[in-house]
Amino acid sequence: MRKHIAIGIQDFGDLIQKDCFYIDKTDFIREWWECNDSVTLIARPRRFGKTLNMSMVEQYFSIQYADKGNVFEGLSIWNQEKYRSLQGTWPVISLSFATVKENTYEKTRYRICRILMDLYMKNRFLLDGDLLAPGEKAYFNRISEIMREEDAVMALHYLSDFLSRYYHKKIIILLDEYDTPMQEAYINGYWEELASFIQTFFNSTFKTNPWLERAIMTGVTRVSKESIFSDLNNLKVITTSSLEYATAFGFTEEEVFTALEEHGFESQKDAVKFWYNGFTFGNCPDIYNPWSILNFLDTGRLGAYWTNTSSNSLISKLIREGSPEIKVSFEKLLQGQQIICCIDEQVVYSQLDGSEDAVFSLLLASGYLKIQDYKAFEALTKYETPCYQLTFTNHEVERMFRNMFCDWFSPVRSYYNYFVQALLHGDNEAMNSYMNRVTMQTFRFFDTGKNSTEPERFYHGFVLGLIADLQGRFEIRSNRESGYGRYDVILVPRDIQKDDAIILEFKVCNSNKKSSLENTVAAALKQIEDKKYSMTLIQKGTPENRIHKYGFAFHGKQVLIG
Repeated sequence: MRKHIAIGIQDFGDLIQKDCFYIDKTDFIREWWECNDSVTLIARPRRFGKTLNMSMVEQYFSIQYADKGNVFEGLSIWNQEKYRSLQGTWPVISLSFATVKENTYEKTRYRICRILMDLYMKNRFLLDGDLLAPGEKAYFNRISEIMREEDAVMALHYLSDFLSRYYHKKIIILLDEYDTPMQEAYINGYWEELASFIQTFFNSTFKTNPWLERAIMTGVTRVSKESIFSDLNNLKVITTSSLEYATAFGFTEEEVFTALEEHGFESQKDAVKFWYNGFTFGNCPDIYNPWSILNFLDTGRLGAYWTNTSSNSLISKLIREGSPEIKVSFEKLLQGQQIICCIDEQVVYSQLDGSEDAVFSLLLASGYLKIQDYKAFEALTKYETPCYQLTFTNHEVERMFRNMFCDWFSPVRSYYNYFVQALLHGDNEAMNSYMNRVTMQTFRFFDTGKNSTEPERFYHGFVLGLIADLQGRFEIRSNRESGYGRYDVILVPRDIQKDDAIILEFKVCNSNKKSSLENTVAAALKQIEDKKYSMTLIQKGTPENRIHKYGFAFHGKQVLIG
């Protein structure tokens, strides 16, 4: 019998008691318990059921749910007699960092302290009687939103001690969405401060905590061990390539197709597969995002549900501020092509600004890209990082990126369309007019490179984005060798009878040398000639008089094209 589709319920007991649609993932409890790992970090893309599973684990083990085991009746875990005796028998500390999305370190620290304070308030019964010594009670009462950092980093350590003494049993700790504040810290420029705090906090909670029985942490990414996990040698890390828990998060294709049949959508199987299939965990391909499937079952309409669930600010930042190579790679992906990258499942935030491979590793871990095929290269050393062929995960993700790129330019779409037309017609005056209108209105969304050691990368990528729609008429080449150097961009016409070739060279005004926009344009044009960038075109048969050469000079939001 088909059940009601509930959108957004993340409390396991609430979902079951309301008899809503649910795909049984309770065997995760058995699998996790039998692994006997001290601390398990599970990395999965967002909206893959991490929070619901953490709620499930809490309600299975926590003493606070000792009389509510009926919610598991009929489910996989309850069919195994030996596991029933575990329900409701352990003290559990459960918390989530999902809402810690602040733009400063001070606000982030305040929010984390508030979460810790709320945990202490829920356990104020520990202050009754003589369980705690006077000094311990004084510490308990110091826990607040504005507590000292040395008190905050030890909060879960001491709470574990207090609860363990009260219940005469070790503690299970569940931390959901541990890396949400990490991403916000990187985006907003306070990574080092937060990483220092979190490293000490995690050490006292998960490493030097003698009252800890077991712990689970969930997040989207595995942050590098060198940053916040440097002291946690008891950490079992589960990434998307790990064999463990492969079907515990997300829906398998069999589960999806069964649900489609139950809800009268059997004829939509191929369309749903095209839109939402593509995730692989461990050795299990054809995993689907639960959020998208639930929304389709609820509405009967195909759409980009998962990619619209929360801000993609980190992904947007990495692409906008990334190198020209990153933007070229996305052009290939949007054309249905594959890209080849070396992948490291550990995300090193300090490398995201300068490493294309680090960015694409993050995109793979976050679910936006999938491994199409393993690319075997001759190993230079035995430590070489594996390289893979990557594509967009599915049609839903491709739609997200297309919409993201369009949104960047939507306020000035008519201007950049006019700029492209002016470029094709060689109208230098119009090019300058429209380009300056575009930059004045859109550079507020971009890092124009003023804090970068390579500011030309930004402008290079920006112009590549403007001319991406010309792929049908031109082969757009970027950063390749020709003559005696590497040009910035060359547009090679696909129909030489219809279009002329174009060479673009970008330069940023050197404020230290007080160079003008005019002088910078002249330097760019001189470089085109001196380095003989037109040689590639001439060798292919393009007449010299059919090659247009433009120098772009940038200074902040100002542009001069000559």
